[in-house]
Amino acid sequence: MKLVLLTGGILIVGLIFLEVFLRSAFGFGNPLLYVSDRQIGYLLAPNQNVRRFGNRIQINEYSMRSGTIAATRPDSTLRVLMIGDSIVNGGWWTDQKDTLSETLATYLTAFKPSVEVLNASANSWSPRNELAYLQRFGLFQSQILVLVINTDDLFATAPTSLSVGHDRNYPDRKPPSALAEVISRYLLPTPPMSDALKAVQTKGGDRVGIILDAIRQIDHLTRQNKARFLLVMTPLLRELEQAPRDYELVARQRLSAFAQIESIQYIDFLTVFNAEIKTPKDVYHDHIHLNPIGNERVSELIGKTIQES
Repeated sequence: MKLVLLTGGILIVGLIFLEVFLRSAFGFGNPLLYVSDRQIGYLLAPNQNVRRFGNRIQINEYSMRSGTIAATRPDSTLRVLMIGDSIVNGGWWTDQKDTLSETLATYLTAFKPSVEVLNASANSWSPRNELAYLQRFGLFQSQILVLVINTDDLFATAPTSLSVGHDRNYPDRKPPSALAEVISRYLLPTPPMSDALKAVQTKGGDRVGIILDAIRQIDHLTRQNKARFLLVMTPLLRELEQAPRDYELVARQRLSAFAQIESIQYIDFLTVFNAEIKTPKDVYHDHIHLNPIGNERVSELIGKTIQES
């Protein structure tokens, strides 16, 4: 009996130690939460401040990866609204200070003392989600709107909230413990995709055309707010190491022609990186996301473009 109690006690102490370790070292048990939205699809739940794998992630009252902001922009402040998907957001692998918005703010502050770069973003958003966000919240009196997309965004499907609370990457509530999150995320099989979500993701039609129309509406909304619009696209790592696929080239050509017709200022980092980056892996975290070095390169050119115009 004593042996059983001793073994049980050791096991309980071990589990407590493991729980504390997983929380303190990796931030398990405290993931970023999402909320469903009929028009936008989903947003990061507002007012979160977590640390994952040593990286700080702050979400403000407007579901931005930014600190608290004033609804009214101070007269002397240059306010830039950067909007996009995980490229802009930075995810758990990027500390708050190393996100695109923060590195752009650092660059611009060297030229103007009062600068705010807001970060409206969420993983897997596309221009359709971003348009809905801007229609809901506006531009926050920003003088400049920077829309950052990547090649995959040109083929994105309609905004949907079907993943929220069902996909382990879009939780809507905290797990019961850090250990429970680890088991669910890494040890249990991935739950099958629902038929409803499959239907959304397999829906046909001219996806590129629909995305271009969303960008057109974002441009018009920006003009209505008497702000300046800058469109930026980052490539996939594969496109730099090999070349874009034929269907990607066609979509890219459509985007470039569209930007010219609509008089939209457009920066294509496929061209920039091909000319300047000898080893593309040096600026990428994975196959699509930039690392802090890549964020600095992108932010520097965006900053120069803002300064020169």
